[in-house]
Amino acid sequence: MKAASKFALVLIAAVSCAAAFLAAAIPNDLDVDGSLSAAVCPIVYRLDQSPGARGFHYTFYGNAFFVNDEGYLLTVAHVLETFRDGGQPSIQLTLPNRPPQLVPLSVVAADAAHDVAILRATPNPFSDHFHVAFLPLASEPAVPGQSVLALSLHPARLQNAQSFQIPVEDRSPGQVLSYETTKLEKSAAPAEVFLLSHPVTRGQSGSPVLGKDSHAVVGLIEGRWLRLSAISLARGNGQSTDTPGAAIPIHYAISLLEEKGIHWHAGAPAAVKSEPPRKP
Repeated sequence: MKAASKFALVLIAAVSCAAAFLAAAIPNDLDVDGSLSAAVCPIVYRLDQSPGARGFHYTFYGNAFFVNDEGYLLTVAHVLETFRDGGQPSIQLTLPNRPPQLVPLSVVAADAAHDVAILRATPNPFSDHFHVAFLPLASEPAVPGQSVLALSLHPARLQNAQSFQIPVEDRSPGQVLSYETTKLEKSAAPAEVFLLSHPVTRGQSGSPVLGKDSHAVVGLIEGRWLRLSAISLARGNGQSTDTPGAAIPIHYAISLLEEKGIHWHAGAPAAVKSEPPRKP
């Protein structure tokens, strides 16, 4: 990957398959039926030609989430840089009473200047028997002080990830600190990001940031923000002394969806479709 040449020095991209992850407390009043997490899926690269006893070995790159029941997903564009010169990305999805499977992805559109991308899973998981959901997108921007939750998945074994293993879910509650500008693409104009009071762990790139009250997506996890002013702001607000996280505002992704004529849902609860497996 060429992340170092594409991002400002103050921002560390959260793409890695070899680091520890932070498991946060799960609010009891959010996602009681698991519908929100059913919309999120790991982006992976399959390493085997054929599956073994525990499925395919794969490399983990980040997260994506569904925005409608036609199989369209959002992620951050820098997660896909590895695949620029070839290679087929996939997502890992679960099935009722069956091992998880890898479903191929195609890249529909990418906006590197604002670090957002649209993907599509083929075949459409909503037309099959996968346990999947889509997330609504917030029509209003996140505001400082707003309570949010970052939701992501990662392999149970980072060094030996296999597709039949159920991914581990991480939830990071926190607050929006402030809005900042930075260059997300070396040759592009500065873009807007918002800072989070909780730290971002490597591998959370592309994960949705949800408004705790609305359950709608207000942003996508981008990386870690290293400017001292933001760290001081977090400490001054009584937040964690760890490095704040940075997120891409959802309005950049909405603009790309509208440009491509792809519908999305505003402010409604996550919709779930989960069907029993076919009888043999």
